Amino acid sequence: MLRMNFLLVGGGAGNSLWMTIIYMLLIVGVFYFLLMRPQQKKKKQEEKMRNNVQVGDNITTIGGIEGRVVGIKDDTNTLIIETGTDRAKIKIKKWALGSIETVHDEAE
Repeated sequence: MLRMNFLLVGGGAGNSLWMTIIYMLLIVGVFYFLLMRPQQKKKKQEEKMRNNVQVGDNITTIGGIEGRVVGIKDDTNTLIIETGTDRAKIKIKKWALGSIETVHDEAE
């Protein structure tokens, strides 16, 4: 009887290894769906927003500057915005675009 119990305990070590591997894969899967996937979706949405900016849109930069787009230079990925009542113009990079306040009707 003692010998049989020893064999049962010894056989459990192999199962323990597989359970550890399964737990590690489960943890990686949870991290992917809770952290990485939403970040990738958000990045795609931001890229789409930055590529769909149009002249005349009211925007806010990531630095908090508000203005209206008066020019787009696709070759250098820059926007020219007009701020304030004195119509000062600022050149910014597209990656600095934080949000677009102008609502467009999307005809799909």
